[in-house]
Amino acid sequence: MSSEQAAPIENGEVEEVEATPAVDGFNKNAVLASLLQDPNMLAQMEKELANMSGKSSGYIESLPQAIKNRVNALKNIQLESMNIEAKFFEEAHELEMKYAKMFEPLYEKRKKVVNAEYEPTEEECKWKEPGLDEDEEEEEEEKEEEKDEEKGHDFDENTKGIPYFWYTAMGNCRELQEMIQEHDEPILKCIDDIRLIFTKKNAEDADSKMGFVLEFHFIPNDYFTNEALTKTYIMSVDPDEDDPWAFDGPNIVGCTGCKIDWKSGKNVTEKTVKKKQNNKRKGQSRVVTKTVKNDSFFNFFSPPEVPEGEEEEDDDIQTLLEADFEMGHFIRDQLIPRAVLYFTGEAVEEDTDDEDDDYDDDDELESDEDPDYQPPANGEKPQECNQQ
Repeated sequence: MSSEQAAPIENGEVEEVEATPAVDGFNKNAVLASLLQDPNMLAQMEKELANMSGKSSGYIESLPQAIKNRVNALKNIQLESMNIEAKFFEEAHELEMKYAKMFEPLYEKRKKVVNAEYEPTEEECKWKEPGLDEDEEEEEEEKEEEKDEEKGHDFDENTKGIPYFWYTAMGNCRELQEMIQEHDEPILKCIDDIRLIFTKKNAEDADSKMGFVLEFHFIPNDYFTNEALTKTYIMSVDPDEDDPWAFDGPNIVGCTGCKIDWKSGKNVTEKTVKKKQNNKRKGQSRVVTKTVKNDSFFNFFSPPEVPEGEEEEDDDIQTLLEADFEMGHFIRDQLIPRAVLYFTGEAVEEDTDDEDDDYDDDDELESDEDPDYQPPANGEKPQECNQQ
């Protein structure tokens, strides 16, 4: 390759300029990748990007006042449009409440089947796997029979209902797996239903708010006396007066949990730790027992509280709240309506990103993107590997 490159100039002619000389042993991509792996470098870059975000280039400020006035008029139109959009989302919430009533008898029947309160008829149990012909369906049935021989449970044909239905469905949710701890599992096996209740503003009730409630119902168990644990989410569809351009549809603005009446010694959200304390002045030491917070799914019912009156929320609390809101939406929009598909694992998508993370850069195959790659001479194809 030539050490010079062409650069266009105003009269259409081409001017020859000298290219930057290459440095032996210098790989620009490798250096950049190394810098991006430096936590300090990444933190500095994020800080700079945050400072740049929202800053004006100066173009709008340089426009004549007459054009600025027209831009302001467009902003007023935009705000009016967002207010109409907010009204749409408010009515959509009411429509969602209407259809929720249609789902109720179906969810009630699901609950009865799961908890052995209703045995489906032979006709109701018939199922044909979509996309399979008769031969393929027979093969699938044979595979299922083989799996039954290697079962990891004690269920048989006399087992009633569908044991551990919600526990299994939740365990198959990638979004919930990190929240569920081993000590949570015996309690989650006691869930007999999870319900969704929508709420809305009511002119006759000043305390009413738009949102939804998640109800986790339990059979009597050895851990707490509550028949149900609830989580209430409050939503808003109105643009923020202080930041209207951030409006992007319905948004969860708050949530409240419930008090869990734990039985003595059964609170899995707490643990006791022993810590040795030394008294330097007296030269003595003592062991102090403290109760600290323990990782548990049931912390879901004790979301962080933001003190009223504070202008800015703590970043850690805000992060926890955002994660909590996402989890609430997931349970509402995915787990409850598609519970049987999570129970069977059919709703779980394969995560190819996790598979990619298992490979190191050293394992990459050579390609023409590799600066050290040398293609075969005379256009010959490389000899393929022979598999035994």
